[in-house]
Amino acid sequence: MPEIASKKSVVVLGRVIVDLYPDEVNVPLKDVARFTKAIGGSAANVAVAAARHGHPVSFISRTGDDAFGRFEREELVRFGIDVSHVETAPGVPTPITFCEMFPPDDFPVLIYRRPTAPDMLITEADLPLGLIRDADVYWSTATGLSQEPSRAAHFAAWESRRSRAGSVLDLDYRPSFWESGEQASREISKALAHVDVVIGNQDECEIAVGERDAHRAADALLAHGVRVAIVKRGPLGVLAKTAEETVDVAPISVPVVNGLGAGDAFGGAFVHGMLEGWSLTTTLDFANAAGAYVTTQFMCSSAMPTSAEVEAVLAGR
Repeated sequence: MPEIASKKSVVVLGRVIVDLYPDEVNVPLKDVARFTKAIGGSAANVAVAAARHGHPVSFISRTGDDAFGRFEREELVRFGIDVSHVETAPGVPTPITFCEMFPPDDFPVLIYRRPTAPDMLITEADLPLGLIRDADVYWSTATGLSQEPSRAAHFAAWESRRSRAGSVLDLDYRPSFWESGEQASREISKALAHVDVVIGNQDECEIAVGERDAHRAADALLAHGVRVAIVKRGPLGVLAKTAEETVDVAPISVPVVNGLGAGDAFGGAFVHGMLEGWSLTTTLDFANAAGAYVTTQFMCSSAMPTSAEVEAVLAGR
């Protein structure tokens, strides 16, 4: 069960998929004989991660009207997440991702979600705008901007929170979801004025603001009106900037089993720090440790750490 935390609420909008992990490591996908399934997708993983820290989480998404979609709903419920706003999209299959594992730094994925995915069909009329408006933290991803009607729904959700802080955008850029990099840059740039916190790696920041250097990227995000800009730099750690401070957190050395999902664990832990009112330094340090923890595990969603497990990583540095 999740640990006890503040009762402030989290709402997450985005994709949920089925991840199939190879039971064999360092084996090409074509030669893998057996897989283990789990729910995945950046938004779903963040929802699970936040719930693991004890927060009430509502998830807004769509699944296929199929066995995999039913599995996703059951797993989300098992993790303690409210699925009242997870509906089915008839005629569109649940997306599936096959993963490969070549630790410590090569984890290719093969994603089946074309020509569209259930979450891309969410409309403004589908959104529980009151729930989104009142959430203490509202999390969404740039993936949702890649197609209509999802794109318009995301802007409607942000409009409902116009006078409320706590909107987080995960840049989550995946080229295969977009028509072009230019389209992604254009739509993500528009979104920046509507959110308080932006999280992305250097590649994603380059798409969002045309800057790859971490400090210049963070400054560019702040210039767009973002309150907190977070740039993940892989082996160089994580940089965060606000108008008043700069925080630079070093990486934590751990034996890597699977690099997938580390950013989502980071995201859920960062939400925890936001809700608990921690300083940016404490929050970033905690989130960094959560990401490191997940890299030592076999899967993503089921590996999202509790607060105690993150504290153990911090204590063992």
